[in-house]
Amino acid sequence: MVVTLFAVLFIVPVVLGSLDPGFNDDVLGLIVFKAGLQDPESKLISWNEDDNNPCNWAGVKCDRQTNRVSELLLDNFSLSGRIGRGLLRLQFLRILSLSKNNFTGTINPSLARIASLRVIDLSENNLSGPIPDEFFRQCGSLIVVSLAGNKLSGQIPDTLSLCKTLRGVNFSSNQLSGQLPDGIWSLYGLRSLDLSNNFLEGEIPEGIGSLYSLRAINLGKNKFSGRIPDSIGSCLLLRLLDLSENLFSGGLPESMQRLRMCNYLSLRGNLLTGEVPAWIWGMRNLGTLDLSANVFSGQIPNSIGNLLLLKELNLSSNQFGGSLPESMTKCTNLVAMDVSHNLLTGNLPAWIFSLGLQTISLAGNKLNGSVEYSPLTSLQFLNMSRNSLIGSIPESIGELKTLHVLDLSNNQLNGSIPFEIRGAVLLKELKLEKNFLTGKIPTQIEKCKSLTSLILSQNHLTGPIPAAIANLTSIENVDLSFNNLSGSLPKELTNLSHLLSFNISHNNIQGELPSGGFFNTISPSSVSGNPSLCGSVVNRSCPSVHPKPIVLNPDSSSNSSNAGSFPSNRRHKIILSISALIAIGAAIFIAVGVLAITILNIHARSSMSHAAASPILSGGDDFSHSPTNDAQYGKLVMFSGDADFVAGAHALLNKDCELGRGGFGAVYRTILRDGRSVAIKKLTVSSLIKSQEDFEREVKNLGKIRHHNLVALEGYYWTSSLQLLIYEYISSGSLYKHLHEVPGKSCLSWRERFNIVLGTAKGLAHLHQLNIIHYNLKSTNILIDSGGEPKVGDFALARLLPMLDRYVLSSKIQSALGYMAPEFACRTVKITEKCDVYGFGVLVLEVVTGRRPVEYMEDDVVVLCDMVRGALDEGKVEECVDRRLQGEFPADEAIPVIKLGLICASQVPSNRPDMGEVVNILELIQCPSEGQALE
Repeated sequence: MVVTLFAVLFIVPVVLGSLDPGFNDDVLGLIVFKAGLQDPESKLISWNEDDNNPCNWAGVKCDRQTNRVSELLLDNFSLSGRIGRGLLRLQFLRILSLSKNNFTGTINPSLARIASLRVIDLSENNLSGPIPDEFFRQCGSLIVVSLAGNKLSGQIPDTLSLCKTLRGVNFSSNQLSGQLPDGIWSLYGLRSLDLSNNFLEGEIPEGIGSLYSLRAINLGKNKFSGRIPDSIGSCLLLRLLDLSENLFSGGLPESMQRLRMCNYLSLRGNLLTGEVPAWIWGMRNLGTLDLSANVFSGQIPNSIGNLLLLKELNLSSNQFGGSLPESMTKCTNLVAMDVSHNLLTGNLPAWIFSLGLQTISLAGNKLNGSVEYSPLTSLQFLNMSRNSLIGSIPESIGELKTLHVLDLSNNQLNGSIPFEIRGAVLLKELKLEKNFLTGKIPTQIEKCKSLTSLILSQNHLTGPIPAAIANLTSIENVDLSFNNLSGSLPKELTNLSHLLSFNISHNNIQGELPSGGFFNTISPSSVSGNPSLCGSVVNRSCPSVHPKPIVLNPDSSSNSSNAGSFPSNRRHKIILSISALIAIGAAIFIAVGVLAITILNIHARSSMSHAAASPILSGGDDFSHSPTNDAQYGKLVMFSGDADFVAGAHALLNKDCELGRGGFGAVYRTILRDGRSVAIKKLTVSSLIKSQEDFEREVKNLGKIRHHNLVALEGYYWTSSLQLLIYEYISSGSLYKHLHEVPGKSCLSWRERFNIVLGTAKGLAHLHQLNIIHYNLKSTNILIDSGGEPKVGDFALARLLPMLDRYVLSSKIQSALGYMAPEFACRTVKITEKCDVYGFGVLVLEVVTGRRPVEYMEDDVVVLCDMVRGALDEGKVEECVDRRLQGEFPADEAIPVIKLGLICASQVPSNRPDMGEVVNILELIQCPSEGQALE
């Protein structure tokens, strides 16, 4: 190795300088290039330095007239090392393609100086560092340059504009940052520009309209902001326009309607608003149209039927309303349609299943009607979850031979799961949770050998768990929770080697948990709520099985020699009878005593009926047992686990354990007998509360809600004068405490704040999917667990009131000053989920700035929304970020988050995005490269 390096560094330069001019420079140049490489698969074994020319070498092509190397094509050769200077000897090289290798180091700035070079492709390697300015300073007649898929950083050099002959530029999938150089818009011959998947920012100037020759432009997955430039319509030859996953806002420029040749248009994942202009449905050449994850509204017009060439349509995660137009039946080329997470209404159209689609997603709308579809031989993905569909699952489901995913969850489907499901042999995911399905799990499910997810939770399924599930050898996730399943778990389930989760909680499963495989480490929560289930996981020992005892008859004899013992045997029998009588008498005596004491206790309780409703509010009274269902003594219900509280000095509502007070009541901490800490909320709205029946129905519904970012309701206590809600205890306190009561050095980091905002958004989005409005969102109701995760608490307590009266609500949540949406003051405006979105927007600003929603100064009142909006207008929004962070935050995350907060806190409800869209936007804003650096 040392000798080789010596030859490359010292001998070869001497030889190159002293060779006969007639010697082929190409051979030496390539040999020098090879000497700096690692070739693990010996792809360059044919490169022999003794050859007169390299034209027969692997990856080398020569010009037939000059016999000089014109093309070097080493794509996917598994080469590594640096791109050496030897290539500079190839003075007749026209195409250099080294893609899909493992080249490292920086880009040699001299490569582009080869005068004959037309194409440079260094994509999909591990090149790093900035793109050198010198690379484009003398670029000769370069036509195409691709540096995609590397680790290049820094800004795009201004010298790029010197390469006037460029037709194609691809710098995608790197780590480039900063704004685009102004000179790029002077490359008038440019036909393709791909800068996607970087960290580029700023607005796109109107200069883009000067690129008249553009056929394709991809700026997706960056941080570009502002409005889409109106001059984009001047690029009349555009066939592909991708501006997805940026921060573009406003509406679509009218000039875009001139892009008649465009066949691919993606604006996915921006902050675009308003109705989609009618002219977009007149772009007849469109094959792909993706407007998803924006804030578009209005109806989908009949003119969509004009898009006869349309193959892929994605309008998901917007606010489109109305019904799906029947004119879509004209789109006979349509392969994939996603209109999920909108506000679509009406019956599920039958024609949608006659289009020959491969992918259909209608999830998260307000569609109703029954599920009726004809056999679709090509359908691979069907998602109609989170609607209001009724009826049963059609038997023709078995004819969907190519179906991979079926999701009908969160509807109102009834009937049983048809055994014809066995016909869907390629099915990988079956999700039917949160319906009203009855009957047994069909054993025929075992025919779906490809199944990886089986989610049937929250239905009314009965019968045993079929052992046939053990034949699903690819299964990873099984959720059968919240049903009425019975019987024991088949031991064959332990053979499922790919199992990641198996949830059977809240059923009637009995017997011993299987041991072995996944079940040795199964989570206790996955098996809770099965009272007859036993095993170490549920901390309940299984009853021992003993052989039946052998009873000998004392009157019998085995042989004649025992005949003389009869009198003694009879005497023993009499003695046993007397003992039994004594025992029976003692038992009767004890029972009478217990009965007498019980009667006295009942009499004592009745004499204290006025105090029965409050055995809990002093420092000394104990509430250590589960009360009976006696109306005077109250009713305690726990949804899972122990229903007993620890006896001792601390009462259930011990004032010393008070955690805080809010508009609906005070909160206390106490401990269950099983060791769990819980938080008890004593409701102070008894005069307004519903009847016991309505109260219990609402509380039980709230108790079923489970999400990683929601505080779980564990149970309740009821008397006519006292109502308690029992929540899981969150150890680290409220978000308010962390923002406003923690010293500067211990304040939340930017990453912690971002995660709190994102987690809160996910929790609210889950509530809104269940058509539940929080009504009282504020930082004191966001709790932080020991892992730093946010949990939204106190949600939907207004549902416990007899009517959602605005005056009552306003008086109950008056402590949420600054969070309340303006429509609370207007009786003619409907209270919707958008009220929560407004409160969330204020909360976002509070988290980012560290300031309260309303602050009272000596001579002024500062409203946080107004202050931040003013700073944005003055270009000083970055100064609003909490000073305690001392600049330790990524501006390209913080500023978009602030803008999102202001959009959510818009005065007009229709201008606010829904929480599902907010989650998508936050996930787009997050900077993965900085995620760990700022922990």
